[in-house]
Amino acid sequence: MATRIYLIGAGFIARTHAEAAYKFYGETPTDIELKVADPNPKALASFVEQFPHAVTFSDMKDMLAEEAQEHDVVVVCTPPFTHFELSSYALKSGRHVLCEKPLVMNAAEADELSQLAKDQGKLFGDCSDRFIGLPKTEQVKAIVASGALGEIYKVSFIHRDQRGRAGVEYQPESRWFLNSKLCGGGILTDWGPYDFTVLADILQPSAVDVLGGWIAKPITGADPQDVVYDVEHNSGALMRYHAQGQDRPVLVQYERSSCTHGEAYSLVEIEGTLGAVKWSPYFGGDAVVQRFDEQGSVAEKEAQVPNDNAYSFMDAPLYFFVERVLGHDSAALLNEDAVFNFKCIQAVYESAASGNIQSVTRG
Repeated sequence: MATRIYLIGAGFIARTHAEAAYKFYGETPTDIELKVADPNPKALASFVEQFPHAVTFSDMKDMLAEEAQEHDVVVVCTPPFTHFELSSYALKSGRHVLCEKPLVMNAAEADELSQLAKDQGKLFGDCSDRFIGLPKTEQVKAIVASGALGEIYKVSFIHRDQRGRAGVEYQPESRWFLNSKLCGGGILTDWGPYDFTVLADILQPSAVDVLGGWIAKPITGADPQDVVYDVEHNSGALMRYHAQGQDRPVLVQYERSSCTHGEAYSLVEIEGTLGAVKWSPYFGGDAVVQRFDEQGSVAEKEAQVPNDNAYSFMDAPLYFFVERVLGHDSAALLNEDAVFNFKCIQAVYESAASGNIQSVTRG
């Protein structure tokens, strides 16, 4: 029986999922049934030029009207403010649902969808797992698990870009990135899902305490004046992770900025009583650098760990999710785990607004 993939939205991100579907599950209608819904006829026409076997619909309700099958997968590829309604409808149609990040607009929506998925006996997944499973990060996880770092007491997870705002310097035609009612938030909502997914994958926390957070919108001469612009482009927090295998909580220094007047740099490093490990979870090269003491002096060991996975980071969400739907093991980010990471991001916003400690417990 052919794998059935239903895409809601026919834009750029939907095409990446279509490419992954054909790459891993066949290129003919007998191998895969690819269906796509979008109210924009130009978007549909352009989609079919690239994927001629796709069946198109102008209304996603018409697309999902046929009887559901056990392994049907719906992928929600639309702006964030639509995620809750579309994911809810797709789950109620009796299908597994993979949703683009950010998952939804608030914690209540996340909880409701997670419960709905349970009630329907379906998987509800999040595309924030794009950078999970990279060999370099798997090596870091192995180093942490080995005890080579000793007792872990601090993690630095910092990415500072001076000018890289979505809707301004990056994809300036997509001004909806600047309106919180449409996108849910700024850089913390945009890249935070990836960051918090990587942190959770490594530290496996049972709970996270946001001790203090901030969000800011640095002022520049390129700030749009003709649209709603109310999202942050500088964010961060000091957090306490109750990490698996650690006797004491681990402090995490977190920052994610797409606009700053300060220095641009990235630093991702885990420090322990016996050593430290530094790497880039994203695009900063394949080096994994360990530092440790050797007879009273600092010693360093560097390994290059290239990505030899069969799937790219853009393939990963669909590939992971479909594998789990088919009953195979994968790194898919699902249900309570997806909701936990989303709530950690929301806790940073809440701490920044209130000045109070915010705590999130898994499960």
